[in-house]
Amino acid sequence: MNAKNLIDLPELSREELDELIKLAGAIMKNPTNYIDNCHGKIMASLFYEPSTRTQMSFQTAMIRLGGSTIGFDNPVNSSVSKGESLKDTVRVISNYTDVIVIRNPYEGSAFAASMFSRVPVINAGDGGHLHPTQTLTDLVTLWYEKGRLDNLTIGLCGDIKNGRTVHSLIKSLSKYEGNKFVIISTPQLQAPQYIIDVLEANGCEYSFSTNLEIRMPELDVLYMTRIQRERFASQEEYEKQKGIYVLDLHKLKNAKKELKILHPLPRVDEIAIEVDDDPRAKYFEQTEYGMYARMALIEGMLKNREKTMPKTIQSTHNEKCHNPRCITSVESYLPNLFTRGGNGRLICSYCEHELKK
Repeated sequence: MNAKNLIDLPELSREELDELIKLAGAIMKNPTNYIDNCHGKIMASLFYEPSTRTQMSFQTAMIRLGGSTIGFDNPVNSSVSKGESLKDTVRVISNYTDVIVIRNPYEGSAFAASMFSRVPVINAGDGGHLHPTQTLTDLVTLWYEKGRLDNLTIGLCGDIKNGRTVHSLIKSLSKYEGNKFVIISTPQLQAPQYIIDVLEANGCEYSFSTNLEIRMPELDVLYMTRIQRERFASQEEYEKQKGIYVLDLHKLKNAKKELKILHPLPRVDEIAIEVDDDPRAKYFEQTEYGMYARMALIEGMLKNREKTMPKTIQSTHNEKCHNPRCITSVESYLPNLFTRGGNGRLICSYCEHELKK
């Protein structure tokens, strides 16, 4: 792999992505062949937010490759609780390890961390922004369950506004030929503009719907997501949205026999327990595919990799991002970095929100 860090999956070329998917399959078929490939290597997992599958699958992946893990799963148990900056934490930890996996509630945090790390940084989720390794998991699952990643009609249902897994998945699948997207949500939880911009830039056919059952017959893939309570400003706002979309056997009666149902998990109430035994439900198998996907990623990122000193990055503009969930809102020393969008407006390089005046 040429990419030093994995902040967003589309940063990888199609060739690199295909290589990772094939490598995940090879590891899955013959795991003993890869047992010592990361012997003597150390992975740091810096989890500022709770996690079960992502953290444990990364740790399991590293151990199965013969490596070791360090880190924290709660910032209260680290110097972060004393006020240590992200820069200082990453700069120190990168002296101890060969790769850093980071999850943080602020958008753009993994990109910020990569500026100060001597070793590769893998984004394990940055707020409601991106979750590229979950998307790698999703792609590996689809490849081995559907046999292709193109010419699919993909339904995405639930919290599309705050669903970082959905954002990363759309970004990746929009680059494959013939894919169509059906975005199913309430108007309040619609996809952010930068995701719509991705679909349009890649010439993808997409549509919006508020009714899951009506759109079910046309879907090849259904990607369910939970309504994320932690992303709402108040409990009252969350209560208005939760429970609106629930997948049950009744809604599946007109679905294709070849439909594949995915979910990044954790599940709350958006998929009825009765669906678990339906052969189209693949969300538990998805978690195992995720371990092999992350084994492939770790191996690819560590192969022939040496520690390097990070380069100083200067601000590109005087403006500051207005998004309160952007990492720049809490780490004030970060340079102001923006790119120009198609409409000429500035786009924050950390969180991808448009700077509006």
